[in-house]
Amino acid sequence: MRFHAVAAILFLSAALTAAAWQPVGGKMMTPWGENLDPQNVHPEYPRPQMKRADWQNLNGMWQYAITPKDSDRPAKMAGEILVPFAPQSALSGVGRSVTAADALWYERSFRVPAGWGKKRVMLNFGAVDWKAEVWVNDVKVGEHTGGYTPFSLDITPALKKGENTLVVKVWDPGQSLHHPIGKQHDVAESIWYTNQSGIWQTVWLEPVGEKHITRLKLTPDLDRGVLFVETFLNDSPDAVVEAVLTDRDGSKKTVKALASQTIEIPMPDNAVLWSPETPSLYPVSVTVYDNGKPVDKVDSYTAFRKFSIKRLDDRNVRLMLNDKPLFQYGPLDQGWWPDGLYTAPSDEALKYDLEKTRDWGFNMVRKHIKVEPATWYAHCDSMGLIVWQDMPSIDGFGDWDGDKYREKPEAEYPQWAKDNYLKEWREIIDLVYNSPSVAVYVPFNEGWGQFDTPRIAEWTKEYDPTRLVNPASGGNNFHVGDILDWHNYTAPRLFAKDPLRANVVGEFGGLGMAIPGHRWNDGEIFQYAGYPDSEALSDAYVAHGQMLLDLVPHGATAGVYTQTTDVENEINGLMTYDRKVVKINEEKIRAINRAITGSLGK
Repeated sequence: MRFHAVAAILFLSAALTAAAWQPVGGKMMTPWGENLDPQNVHPEYPRPQMKRADWQNLNGMWQYAITPKDSDRPAKMAGEILVPFAPQSALSGVGRSVTAADALWYERSFRVPAGWGKKRVMLNFGAVDWKAEVWVNDVKVGEHTGGYTPFSLDITPALKKGENTLVVKVWDPGQSLHHPIGKQHDVAESIWYTNQSGIWQTVWLEPVGEKHITRLKLTPDLDRGVLFVETFLNDSPDAVVEAVLTDRDGSKKTVKALASQTIEIPMPDNAVLWSPETPSLYPVSVTVYDNGKPVDKVDSYTAFRKFSIKRLDDRNVRLMLNDKPLFQYGPLDQGWWPDGLYTAPSDEALKYDLEKTRDWGFNMVRKHIKVEPATWYAHCDSMGLIVWQDMPSIDGFGDWDGDKYREKPEAEYPQWAKDNYLKEWREIIDLVYNSPSVAVYVPFNEGWGQFDTPRIAEWTKEYDPTRLVNPASGGNNFHVGDILDWHNYTAPRLFAKDPLRANVVGEFGGLGMAIPGHRWNDGEIFQYAGYPDSEALSDAYVAHGQMLLDLVPHGATAGVYTQTTDVENEINGLMTYDRKVVKINEEKIRAINRAITGSLGK
C-alpha cells in the first residue's frame, strides 16, 4: 500500500511538472513538435543495432542552470529543461544561448528498478555536445568529449538504495576550438545555422552482467559467403559467446566461440541481398555465458550486401552494389529541425523525412556534416536507402584559390585538433558500422577544415575496408580514395574525370522558393536560384535532373541534390523547414529521379 502511495505521488509530481512545460513561443514548429508529449519524449529504444530487453528511459524534465565556465555546481538550478533538446531550441522550453564562456548544468533523480537485482547498471548517452562530465550521488563516474557519438558509463559503484541524483556538466566551445562542429555557427546566417549545446540525444539506463558486451561488429562478406561476428566485452575476453543468425524462414544458425575469437556464420542458402529494391534484414543475437549461464544478451541485425567500384567496358568507373552498377542519387540531408535544432521532435519525424526521400524516387541520402541517432540509420536500413556519411567539419569555408580549395597549412591546426578529429571520426565509424545502408564515408567537405587528406583517407579505408571513401566532397582533390567528387550550383557538372575512381556530382541544385508563413524568420534568405511557384520550381528540377542524366554516359555515377528541406534562412529545400509544405510536384520529381537511379540498368 505504501509503495502504491509513493508511486502515485511521483506520478502526480511528474504530471504537474510536464504540464508546466511549454515550447518557447514565437518559434517555427513542426507537426510533431506541436503535438509533443513531454512525458513521452523519444520513447523508442535508442540503439537498435545492439538492443537489450530491459532498460529505463531518462528523457523528460530535468533541472538546468547556466553558469560561468569554471564555476562549481550551482547551489540552486535555474529552471526546467526538456531532455534531449538543446537549451537553444524551442522544444527544450528554455530558448537560451550558451557560449564558450558558459557551463551548462543538468540535474535529475532516478531510481534503479528493483527487478534489476545485483546486475551492473550502465548509464548511456546518445550524444552530448561537447564535453560532458557526469556525477552520480556526488561521485564522478566519467567524462566524454565529442558532440556526435554515444558513450556509456558503469555507475554501479556510485549507486545507493532509493533515489539517486544524476548531475551532468557540459562545456561547448562553439567556434573557439578547432573541433568537429558541422554547420553550427555562433552567428546564424546564410548556410550557417543556430549553435546548439548539451544533451541532444536520448539518455537511458540498462542492467548488464558482470561480463557484458560493450560493442558488436558485424561484417557480411559476400565473396566468402560468411557473416563475421566480433564481440567486445568489458573484460574476460575468454568468456564464451553464442551468435545466432536467423533466416527469413525462421531457421537459425548458431555458432559458439570464445569472445577473443571472430565467429564465422555461413550465409543463408539463397540469401536475399540487400538493395534499395530488396532491403532484406536478418536478425542476429549474441549471448555471453559465464560458467555456462547466460549473463548478457543483445539483439541486432545484418544484411548481405557489398559496396565497391569497378571500371566497366565503357571505360567509366562505376559505383557497384552487389557487383552490379547502380547510379546512386539522393538529396543533401542536413538533419536540422526548427523546433529541436539537431534533435528531431520524435522518431516519427526522423522517419518522415526518409519516407519522403524514398517516395520521391531517390535511392540514396547524403548525411551532410552531421551524425544522426542510431534509429535514423535503422530506418535507412529497413527502407533500402543508401547512406553517404559525412564527418562534421572542424572549420567553415576552406581557402579558395581561383578554381579549387587549398588545404590549410600544417601549422593552422594544432596536433590536439587533428588527434581529436580522428578520435571522433573513429567513434562515428564505430557507431554506423553495423548499418547495412552506410556505403560511403566522406571525411571532408569543400575544404572546410581539410587537412592531411591522403593520411585521413587511407586511415579511413584501412579502418573500414568494407565501405567506399570519398576523401573530400567538392574539396581540394588528392589522388586517394575511391571517389572524385565535384560540386557546382546550380547545374551538375564534371569538371574532370578520373579514370581510376568513381566520378560523382557531390552537390548541385539549390533551387529555392520562399513560402509565406513557412519562413524561419523575416531575415535575408539564401538560395542559389529562386522560382515563383511550384510549377516553375518543379520544371527547373526536372531540367537539372535531365542534365545529370546526360552526364551518365560521360562517367557520372552518383549525384546529390541540394536539398531535402529548407534550413533556417536557406530556402532551397524540396520541403519547407517545418515539413508542412512539399514545394514540388511529386509525380514529376519521382519520374525523373527513377530515370536517373535506373540509368545504369538493373
